[in-house]
Amino acid sequence: MGRRPWKCSRYCKNKPYIKSRYCRGVPESKIKIFDVGKKRTPCDVFPACVHLLSLEKEQISSESLEAARITANKHMINQVGKDNFHIRVRLHPYNIIRINKMLTCAGADRLQTGMRGAYGKPYGLCARVKINQVMISIRTSLKGEEHAAEALRKSKAKFPGRQLVFISRNWGFTPFPKDMFQEGRVEEIEWRGATGRVVADGVGTKFRSGKGVRLSKQGIYHKSSGDIKGINNEAMRFNYDL
Repeated sequence: MGRRPWKCSRYCKNKPYIKSRYCRGVPESKIKIFDVGKKRTPCDVFPACVHLLSLEKEQISSESLEAARITANKHMINQVGKDNFHIRVRLHPYNIIRINKMLTCAGADRLQTGMRGAYGKPYGLCARVKINQVMISIRTSLKGEEHAAEALRKSKAKFPGRQLVFISRNWGFTPFPKDMFQEGRVEEIEWRGATGRVVADGVGTKFRSGKGVRLSKQGIYHKSSGDIKGINNEAMRFNYDL
């Protein structure tokens, strides 16, 4: 018996069903590689970034993710070369698809009991996506931006539903717009209520400012930490002697 069409498993109808000690014997995912291309290139090298967004709430099979990755990778190698891009598949298929196999041979009605005990067995893996969730991202040089958009346009054909190719205004895979990234690499900038520098951290970046996540651990009173001046907070227990 061949594989069922994906319209049988496309919609997020039930709760997530993942591999656990109660659900064993799950088949392997078809996609094993999620980063392709020059994946160790520092963040400064690839300024352009293009995303593929899902416009529907649905389930995406691991087979279609692998097919889309191969399609995008092949197009980018042919157009910009294997050292001038980095593709990242942002979806990971953890959700298990079940199937209640039915016999189709002669005399099957004597062996089967129809819908009695219809809870199926693991059949494959898929990823659950929300509306506007990023599915695939490509970072490349500014010259390769149009080729990256075309690669993702071709990858759309491997997925059910509707997708959107979105050219990001940010620098690579970082959260900073291009002009702010370049400015923050050489001097301090204002970013989300704090002042600091943009520091390279492999593929991504860190925003280094004097303001930590828990200000109270540094002995600094601040209302964002729920501190009240003169009243000892539990988070301040390391700083009572300061």
